[in-house]
Amino acid sequence: MFKKILIANRGEIAVRVIRACKEWGISTVAVHSDVDKNSMHVRLADESVCIGPHQPINSYLNIPALMSAIELTGAEAVHPGYGFLSENANFAKILEDSKIKFIGPSSKLIKMMGDKIEAKKIARKYNLPVIEGSDGGVSDIKQAKEICKKIGFPVLIKAAGGGGGKGMKIVLDEKKFEELFLAAKSEAKKFFANDEVYIEKFFQNPRHIEVQVLSGKNRTVHLHERDCSVQRRHQKLIEETPSPVLDKIIRDELFKKTVNMVSKIGYEGAGTVEFIYEDRKFYFLEMNTRVQVEHPVTEMVTGIDIIKEQIWIAYTGETALNQSDVNPRGHAIECRINAEDPSKNFQPSPGVIKMCHQPSGFRTRVDGSIYQGYKITPYYDSMVCKLICHGRNRQEAIQRMLRSLDEFVLEGITTTIDLHKKLLSHKKFVESDFNVSWLDKEKII
Repeated sequence: MFKKILIANRGEIAVRVIRACKEWGISTVAVHSDVDKNSMHVRLADESVCIGPHQPINSYLNIPALMSAIELTGAEAVHPGYGFLSENANFAKILEDSKIKFIGPSSKLIKMMGDKIEAKKIARKYNLPVIEGSDGGVSDIKQAKEICKKIGFPVLIKAAGGGGGKGMKIVLDEKKFEELFLAAKSEAKKFFANDEVYIEKFFQNPRHIEVQVLSGKNRTVHLHERDCSVQRRHQKLIEETPSPVLDKIIRDELFKKTVNMVSKIGYEGAGTVEFIYEDRKFYFLEMNTRVQVEHPVTEMVTGIDIIKEQIWIAYTGETALNQSDVNPRGHAIECRINAEDPSKNFQPSPGVIKMCHQPSGFRTRVDGSIYQGYKITPYYDSMVCKLICHGRNRQEAIQRMLRSLDEFVLEGITTTIDLHKKLLSHKKFVESDFNVSWLDKEKII
């Protein structure tokens, strides 16, 4: 096994990776910006290196500084977590050339599947249904209008080089198309240094379903699906598994086609294939070539440590699991706890945590990096932790989550805890009568 791994990330995912490494007996190296020197991931790691000032471009996205930290500490491998450089093909290639193991797929596959247009072509090649739309990037307004005329409104304009809702515009009719097309290109250029966009049919009432996979040279296995349909402006708030809307016939087809594609492209590592689901039909959306924020719900129902499996695949090239080893039980739900004020359009709420009491109890898990006295800064993502609850069924998981949210105390900052209580108690959530547009359309928040 690896003797030393550097975690090129911060916060709760860095803590999560450090814990997995400790269970393997692997030494860990934390990297941090100047404002993160007192962070939990720095305290838990065996070594730490400051890689720059608080701006991400000068620290967590600073490849030369990370390479210096690797050389300084003698780390054999790098775990990128999620976000930052986790899907940066250039970073993975530099590590490959330096004989440092990147705990993830090859740089070639990251580049291939990170290009949403190329990924759609690959999915189509391996018989995954793909959303109707442009075959490639579109830059000409006349060409864009022709595509819309062919597939019909409403349409979705998306940045080819990124995600997270940036460079994404919903166009309901032809009147505002040109304005929103140019706005999407401008955003794409700003956030991803690439103004290429593509157009696809927009679904009015879809669910967001994703399939977790682990793949090595020997085989690909799926760890069943997650339903991530509770979203606000394309940002996930609550995730669960299994999906309340899929039946065995749909699941079997979804898993079979997903595993076939992932296996055929020679993927190695943990990954997630995402789909839009509506009217009993699923359509390939994209593939994330990293661990997901919501991976704990899958771990809770399968009993499989996805981070440790990632590390094992990186070290051996093979997955230790057979499909028969994956036997999910019960239901799990995850709530993302953010330092935000929902009453003020989710304005970030940095500050010092004056009181911190995290819930515990039967089948209750908190993945985080916070503690009493910890200062939440305004420089990074506002998610401070994740609360995950497991039950014998969905109803029990909801009740356990509500009990746990009641126990959660975070004073000194404004959080989304009360919002989650409201959502988990809502009739539509309890009856699973919702889709990705639910919160934006009904103005529940």
